[in-house]
Parts: sequence; C-alpha cells; structure tokens
Amino acid sequence: MSTAHRTVVIINQRGLHARAASKLASLASKFQAQITVSRGNQTVSGCSIMGLMMLAAGIGSKIKLSADGRDADAALNAICGLINDRFQED
Repeated sequence: MSTAHRTVVIINQRGLHARAASKLASLASKFQAQITVSRGNQTVSGCSIMGLMMLAAGIGSKIKLSADGRDADAALNAICGLINDRFQED
C-alpha cells in the first residue's frame, strides 16, 4: 500500500460546484485507494459529492488531495488531471 498527497488550485471559473464535484467523485470511486479532499480544517471523502460541495472551494482555492492504497499515485494523477483540465468545462 502507498500513500500520496498533492495540493492543487481550483482554476475553473465556477469552482467545485455540483457538476465538478460529481465528476471528481465519479473519478475517485473508480480507484481502490481511499481518497480524501481537504480545504482549511475540513476533510471529506473524495467520493462524496455533497462533501466536496461543502468545501466551498471557489476559483483560486487550494485543496489538498490524499490517497491511501495501492493505486494512490494513479488516483491522484487522474484527479489532478481533471482539475487542471478545468473539469472539462471552461
């Protein structure tokens, strides 16, 4: 098992809103690793759309991604790719 951590900046115009949260949660659920997303002192499951939305991560917000499991690096690579691609929205 491995653990991976990354800090990324939300760069899409609408931030981590419902559609973006849904895409992130759907992608996170495809991996065996346990994925969490943190902003400030709040940490939520990467598979929880509501939890992700509750982070209220608007454009410019820094979030910390953590993954624990044998595909942790692959999971965070995919999620960072989605975020850096602006959730395929902008």
